[in-house]
Amino acid sequence: MTPAPHDDHAPELRAAAARHLGRRTFLTTASAAAALAFAVNLPGTAHAVEVDARQIAEDPFTLGVASGDPHPGSVILWTRLAPRPYEPGSGLPRARFTVRWELAHDDRFTRIARRGSVTVHPEFDHSVHVEPTGLDPDRVYFYRFRAGQWISPTGRTRTAPARAARIAELKLAAVSCQAYHDGYFTAYRHLADEDLDVVFHLGDYLYEYAVNSVGGARNYTDRRLPALYNRETITLEDYRLRYGLYKSDADLMAAHAAHPFVVTWDDHETENNYADEIPENDVPREEFLLRRAASYRAYWENQPLRSPQQPEGIDMQLYRRLQFGRLAQFDVLDTRQYRSDQAYGDGLDIPGPESEDPSRTMTGATQERWLIDGWHASRALWNVVPQQVNFSRRKLDLNPVAKVSMDSWDGYPASRNRILDGAAAAGVENLMVLTGDVHVAYAYDIKRDYDTPGAKVVGTEIVATSISSGKDGADRPATWETYTKANPHMKFYNGRRGYVTVTLGEQQARADFRTVAAVTTPGAGITTAASFVTGAGNPGLQQV
Repeated sequence: MTPAPHDDHAPELRAAAARHLGRRTFLTTASAAAALAFAVNLPGTAHAVEVDARQIAEDPFTLGVASGDPHPGSVILWTRLAPRPYEPGSGLPRARFTVRWELAHDDRFTRIARRGSVTVHPEFDHSVHVEPTGLDPDRVYFYRFRAGQWISPTGRTRTAPARAARIAELKLAAVSCQAYHDGYFTAYRHLADEDLDVVFHLGDYLYEYAVNSVGGARNYTDRRLPALYNRETITLEDYRLRYGLYKSDADLMAAHAAHPFVVTWDDHETENNYADEIPENDVPREEFLLRRAASYRAYWENQPLRSPQQPEGIDMQLYRRLQFGRLAQFDVLDTRQYRSDQAYGDGLDIPGPESEDPSRTMTGATQERWLIDGWHASRALWNVVPQQVNFSRRKLDLNPVAKVSMDSWDGYPASRNRILDGAAAAGVENLMVLTGDVHVAYAYDIKRDYDTPGAKVVGTEIVATSISSGKDGADRPATWETYTKANPHMKFYNGRRGYVTVTLGEQQARADFRTVAAVTTPGAGITTAASFVTGAGNPGLQQV
């Protein structure tokens, strides 16, 4: 559905674009327009006066705190000042404020490790990104922020082990797909109580779709959401407001306060099933690129991301590498921003010449080369790839030539083969792919050849179900029997909401699929639906 226009992009952005067309010659004219439009909105002393934070009359820490991207000597700390997050401007004037921060060894802040202050700007929606450095590796820290009289909730974070460190075990969680209008974020409340080193968010942190006054399937009876949420996100203000709604959720705030997150996006943070500069709907490309720039800007403002990930115009380099001692290397991918357009109209179809064109790419050539080069340099036991869409082959019916999803790696088989060939050439023995997107949990044996019985297993794919997208779900969805018969390498399939934890060790990796019975009502308990292990140097999932 093409969304109806409701609020044009700022006129000064369009004017700036018109003045500077052609400056970025490697982009299309529309791309240059969007990129340069956003260049005029950078923070600076000429844009806003500074106001004493003591003048903030209401609690500005309504969205909680977060940390992310742990390195051995540093971690990113995040918050955003938003006394009234459901209003444009979040209840603050277009002014700069000074925010103080503290990082301590204990949650009472009696032993301070680092402290400082930072200026926050209205141009970045008063978001805070702090990078304390010189920290001890593999250490738990506590942090908080101060703005005037107000003190934020306390967050807990952890640095990564030293790159050369030998560590016996690392426990992570993978999460994805949290449509506010589909239900409560109950799984996050349980995730906050898990003993974890890090959480990977694999995309669809928010959805662009309208949220009605009762919060959709949440069916609120104790509150009413403002009408401004009951429309699709298009502009920078729309996306900022939507993050204000999502990040005000108490369960999500609890999870962020408990663990460092490593985030990557999928499509809904911008628009369903977009591909690079190609929108889902038939709208002018300039309009979509302005929308994409707006969504990327808001994503940066609302996530614990480092400065290299700060967007430049319509572009934002989100793929990056994290290392946890000699045990694990994580190569975080972006499968949206650089991909070829989906084949055959972007749906479910049988493979054919268009989808099997060897020139098609899911990652773009630069990111593909970066990934494979990183594997050649890796000294880690486990090489883990957190990314967005289903990687293993997934037949959707029992016909001799089955339909597959053209939005997943099945729609880009040549790109997938180049990745697997690159892993083999680099000598990667313990490849693990972490996936989101599909609103169900899967466990796959990855193969280069799915058609030959007994073909070699070359890796493991663990697919995290959604936090809330798809509403309550079922243990065995309607497609369960078909999918499990059509895909013998699919070792597990469950359609409940929840998350997955993965424990990486020197001898094996263990995946525990954690599910909740309902999200359309709050407070459901958590259970382990199934657990699997795969051996180090001997890939192949076994249920335990």
